[in-house]
Amino acid sequence: MARLEISNRQARKLWLDSHLLSHAPTGPLDLMAIIEGLGFVQLDTIQVVSRAHHHILWSRNQNYREAMFDPLLAKDRAVFEHFTHDASVLPMAFLPFWQRQFRRKAEQMGKAGWWKNLPDAEARQVLKDRIAAEGALSTHAFESAPKSSDHAWAKPPHKMALDFMWYAGELATCFRENFTKYYNLPERVFPEHLRKREVSDADQVDWLCRAALGRLGFATPGEIQKFWEAMSAKECRGWLGQAQAELVPVSVQGADGTWRDAWSAPDIEARLTEVAAPTSRLRILNPFDPAIRDRDRLLRLFGMDYRIEIFVPAAKRKYGYYVYPLLEGTRFVGRVEVTADRKSGVLKLGQVWAEPGVRWTEARQGKLEAELTRFARLAGCRYAQHAG
Repeated sequence: MARLEISNRQARKLWLDSHLLSHAPTGPLDLMAIIEGLGFVQLDTIQVVSRAHHHILWSRNQNYREAMFDPLLAKDRAVFEHFTHDASVLPMAFLPFWQRQFRRKAEQMGKAGWWKNLPDAEARQVLKDRIAAEGALSTHAFESAPKSSDHAWAKPPHKMALDFMWYAGELATCFRENFTKYYNLPERVFPEHLRKREVSDADQVDWLCRAALGRLGFATPGEIQKFWEAMSAKECRGWLGQAQAELVPVSVQGADGTWRDAWSAPDIEARLTEVAAPTSRLRILNPFDPAIRDRDRLLRLFGMDYRIEIFVPAAKRKYGYYVYPLLEGTRFVGRVEVTADRKSGVLKLGQVWAEPGVRWTEARQGKLEAELTRFARLAGCRYAQHAG
C-alpha cells in the first residue's frame, strides 16, 4: 500500500485536535470527556500558578476550577491513580486494561537497584493490615527507620513498602489531601465489576496500542509504546506485526520539511478531512501538557525546542525555572514566565520570549494579556498588567 502523505500543516492540525486544543476552551464543561479524550492526565506537585493536572484540564475548558478535580477520585470513583510515564489519573473504565501494568511495575520495582531495601512481604502485610483495620492512611501514619543515604532518591522503608504495593495494585489511592496521597485496599476503591473483569494479556496490549494510536493520530512504534509506558518495545512491535494489515502507512512532514514514516488508524483520511482549523486564541500551556510531553515530537512537528529547566541550576538556565509555551493557532509563538502569589491574590508576568521568526506585535501582546486575565481566575487571583 502506498504511504499516505500528511503535510506539516495537516499534521499540526490533527495533533492539536487529537489533544482537544483545536476549539476555543469555552462552552459546557464535560470533565470526564476531556480525561477520556486525552487518555490520562499527569499529576504534578509543583504549583507556580496551578498544578499541572488543573492547568491541563483548564486548557481544554476554562470553566474548569481546581475544586472540581478531587471529587472525581475521592467521591465519584470516576478515575483512578497510577503510573503511566509518571503519576497520572486515568478513567476508571480503563481499569481492566491496566492489570498488566500493575504486574509490570511490581516486576520492575523488584529488579531496580534502589529498591534493594524494600521490606519483605511479611513486613508489607503489617502495613496493609493496618489499612484494612483503620481505613485510608497516608505515609505520615507510619514510622520506620531513617531512609538510606545510598542515593538521593532513597525513601524510608515504610514509604518504599507503600509505594511498592501501590505500583503493584495491592493498594490504591483513595483520595489526596493537600496533595498527600492516602492509600486504601483496592477493593474499597475500584468497582468490583471492573476489578474482577478478566482481559487476556494480548487483548490488553491490543487495547492499549489502539487507544494510543487513536489519540496520537499518527505514530511510530516507539511513540505508540511510549504513550502509556505500559508495555515493552518488543510487545509493541509484536502487536504492530499482527495489526499492520488493517492500519494505514503514512509519511508525515516535519517543520523542517523532512518526511518520517509512521502508522495511522484506518479512519485517518476521514479525520484529516474533518479536522477543524485551530482557534487563533493565544493559549498558555503547561510544561506537562500531553500535547508537548514528547519534546522530540514537539520539535519535529512545530520546530519548538522546549525543555523544562526545574532541575537545571539557576546559573545554567537558558530561560527560567518554570516557563510556559505559548500556542497560537498551529504555531508555538513564544514562552513566558508567570507566577501566582496566592497570598496577595495577584498573578505576575515575568519575561516573554518570542520564538525565532515570530514578531511580538501589539496585537499578540494583547492576546497574551487576555489569556493571563483568564489564567489568573484558575488560581483565584487577578492579573494586573505589569504587576511584577
